[in-house]
Amino acid sequence: MSLDDDSSGGYAETGQTRTRLPEGDPYGGARRGARSSSRSLVTVVGVVVLLIAAIAFANRGGDDTKSPSDTNQDKPATSPTAATGEKPVESKAGGIPSGFAHSEQGAQSAAANYAVALGSADMFSKSRRDAILQTVITPSRVSGFEASLDQAYTPAFNKSVGLNEDGSTPKGYTFVSRTSPIGTKSTESSSDTATVEVWCSGLLGLAGQNSTNPVTNSWFTITMKLEWTAGGWKIITHSQKEGPAPVPGDDKASSADEMSKAVEEYGGFTYAR
Repeated sequence: MSLDDDSSGGYAETGQTRTRLPEGDPYGGARRGARSSSRSLVTVVGVVVLLIAAIAFANRGGDDTKSPSDTNQDKPATSPTAATGEKPVESKAGGIPSGFAHSEQGAQSAAANYAVALGSADMFSKSRRDAILQTVITPSRVSGFEASLDQAYTPAFNKSVGLNEDGSTPKGYTFVSRTSPIGTKSTESSSDTATVEVWCSGLLGLAGQNSTNPVTNSWFTITMKLEWTAGGWKIITHSQKEGPAPVPGDDKASSADEMSKAVEEYGGFTYAR
């Protein structure tokens, strides 16, 4: 996915919008152009290296002010874009939600939560990355994923996103890598396998004064093929493509301090279909 979303001015009656920056360029006038080739490296090996958290909660439906005697027929119909389905799971394995239902909806919930894990900042640490892969990848494919990602998360790649060569964050900065699922869709489903697409928004970059890699936003769709094994959904294959991306809004970009504070104060969610 491309990070080339340079700001452009808005023009009256053209339907165009613009991204508003704070006084002066964000993070000391840094540009983002050099990162697209690095992002492609991770895309080639089929793993997301992107970012934050939006929401796909279960639909509770109905008007809470109605009496217990009201029937489902009295409740308003769910809109096509509303979150629907089962409630989120409560258990976790290695910090990642687990215990998803052995159903099509369960596979979608698993895929959404796995997208968040694979797009997190933990992927830049070898030990934490391997722990994530052990949790979300089907056992027969773990070693292959580990080998591919070890070749992708090189010292050169870490430097390209603003980190130190060992994947640690430079002193005085906050590294941001979050993925936010917007919605899910099953394209194939059987009793023990499922192919799920997860539409996501992501954040990636280094928040801090004079950062040359300021935090940027992107949109992408992840496709996962999963299988039911050992009592849970696990990933067999994983790929991603750009978009769908909305027209940028007229939002003022936050300062480095505001972005760092937001990342430290706002936690993520457990996603469910």
